[in-house]
Amino acid sequence: MKVLIVLTSHSELGNTGHKTGFWIEEFAAPYYVLADAGAEVTIASPKGGQPPIDPKSELPDFQTAATKRFDQDDTLKKKLANTAKLNEVNAADYDAVFYPGGHGPLWDLANDPSSIALIETFYKQHKPVAFVCHAPGALIKVKGPNGEPLVKGKEVTGFSNTEEEAVQLTNVVPFLLEDELKKEGGIYSKGPDWQPYALKDGLLITGQNPASSEEVAKILLETLA
Repeated sequence: MKVLIVLTSHSELGNTGHKTGFWIEEFAAPYYVLADAGAEVTIASPKGGQPPIDPKSELPDFQTAATKRFDQDDTLKKKLANTAKLNEVNAADYDAVFYPGGHGPLWDLANDPSSIALIETFYKQHKPVAFVCHAPGALIKVKGPNGEPLVKGKEVTGFSNTEEEAVQLTNVVPFLLEDELKKEGGIYSKGPDWQPYALKDGLLITGQNPASSEEVAKILLETLA
């Protein structure tokens, strides 16, 4: 079982002067769920090398068992520092793809031609595609085999407008994920803010927020079984 994890390479939080990137918990929790189940995990990002970590995700408030395990895991840190370039990976080499969030994907992965083509190829090859928190933003320009938006008519979730308001970034992000998924025809729903909420519609698996990351990885494993 081979799984590709795709992380953002984008580090600037709009014009705020603050940094963003990927959210550690959303990478670490799924990584360990998959690796502990025997999956061979490859990590890629648009620019390759070390992807930017959202500094907020390193704060004490956001630490979990998975992030604490990551902190002690020098092997995984080394692997993370040497991600493959996204335009050099081939969907045919993997059984599934997982996209962790953080705000970064809204800027780069949402518009990245290699990412868009990769997701479309996985889907055409009948392989599961999974996204958590802001990572469903990578789906916005992805088309299904019928040429329509991939999310059209599908049950999806992702970081909600109320959660974006709570972190006071509504006017900073390039688009509001909930609005954009609805605009593309997705059947968007959500659970309570900050609580685990994940959906599966065929091969498409989405989770609402950081708390949903482990659940999304578990659904992905079940789908691969």
